[in-house]
Amino acid sequence: MSKLAGMEASATSVLRRAVELDGSSRLPEALVCYQEGIQLLLDVLKATTDETKKSRYRERIREYMDRAEEIKKHVQLEKEAGKYHEQIHIAAGSVGYSYDRLFRPYMDQTLTEVWVDDPYIRSKHQIMNFLRFCELLVKSAGQVRRIHLTTGEEEGPRLEEQQGRLRELRDSLNKYSISLDVQYSATLHDREIRFSNGWIIKIGRGLDIFKPTKGPFQIGFCDYDLRECHETTVDIFHNKHLKTTTHGDVSS
Repeated sequence: MSKLAGMEASATSVLRRAVELDGSSRLPEALVCYQEGIQLLLDVLKATTDETKKSRYRERIREYMDRAEEIKKHVQLEKEAGKYHEQIHIAAGSVGYSYDRLFRPYMDQTLTEVWVDDPYIRSKHQIMNFLRFCELLVKSAGQVRRIHLTTGEEEGPRLEEQQGRLRELRDSLNKYSISLDVQYSATLHDREIRFSNGWIIKIGRGLDIFKPTKGPFQIGFCDYDLRECHETTVDIFHNKHLKTTTHGDVSS
């Protein structure tokens, strides 16, 4: 396959994904894929010398740009009216739901602060999940400066391990000029992630959506887009008057 053919195949793959997401009413995710696919097609257009193909690419780009603009306006109107709600059902054993896929569409340049309410950021694998989420925030388009975590406490000697791991993560985030505030609550049950740009993501299982692999040399061990998931539901809302209160009663 030539380099140009490879570029076109990549653009087609991303745009096919955009159409699938669009058809499933997963509009913010579809918009991201349309924008990425359009940019890839523009690169193909620049590298093409065949005028017939150029004309065809321009037409495709126009069509996708028009649809992307429609989605952008629709989402904005729903946000302004406080009516935006999207639901994603993750079936047991399904793949393709890494944190990048789930959260990145809502991490725009205005994002500066994040609140995570999850009673089960306790054991090693749960804290590792939270670490992966924090890594995504570090790489996001926004300028995240504060992360607030409210979770439950482990019992007995495991509490010291939990607190030690979260302190280590806090110190690591400090190197990126991001502060981590951890509070513990004995009454927290709901799982919710709130972004300062107004997006609210509620996941039935919180961040603990991934099944373990059978071993460290299994596909999906490193790439979480290939990791099988537990069954759960993701609800996405937008509220421009975001409440930022925490539920914690003890701060670490």
